[in-house]
Amino acid sequence: MIRFAMMRHGHTAWNRAHRIQGRTDIPLDDQARADLAMFRLPADWAQADLYASPLLRAKDTAEIVAGRAPQTVEALIEMDWGKWEGLKGVDLKTDPTSGFRDIEHWGWDYRPPEGESPADVWQRIEPWLFSLTRDSIAVCHIGTMRMVLAKATDWNFEGPAPFAVKRNRLFVVEIDGTQIRVGDPDIVRLECRDT
Repeated sequence: MIRFAMMRHGHTAWNRAHRIQGRTDIPLDDQARADLAMFRLPADWAQADLYASPLLRAKDTAEIVAGRAPQTVEALIEMDWGKWEGLKGVDLKTDPTSGFRDIEHWGWDYRPPEGESPADVWQRIEPWLFSLTRDSIAVCHIGTMRMVLAKATDWNFEGPAPFAVKRNRLFVVEIDGTQIRVGDPDIVRLECRDT
């Protein structure tokens, strides 16, 4: 059994404006960099293999918090939101013709126009995830994290999610062969750096 921890990248200008980022490569903003510099990985995770999505916001978050460069993994890239990237969910929601749905009404096959479904995202993450051989951390995105946590908790994107993906935390799952389950503990806070 190995432990796999996921961490969401720091804030970007698009996060703060509530715009859908998807694969658009928006960097961390200055406030996010300053905030992340106050944290480090917990001691028992400091030597774990470190991976990140190839997008700048994830790679830079990993390097700031871990103090070392991550290996980038294409499978960890954010969900492709297609034509909705750069738009605001609140605006799409007010347009009854957009097809936009809240996450608790997605199901595994929900797909933004010209984008990816949760099932598509899981299919690209799964082979990489089950190839891991030692404790690992991935700094990635809320979309990719949701797919892994959905599988670990048997949530089918129907009804409220049994988890909330917040920043500055490691969300831990345990992998045993091709089985995945919520870890113990399931959430680990980052440590504050000594000032």
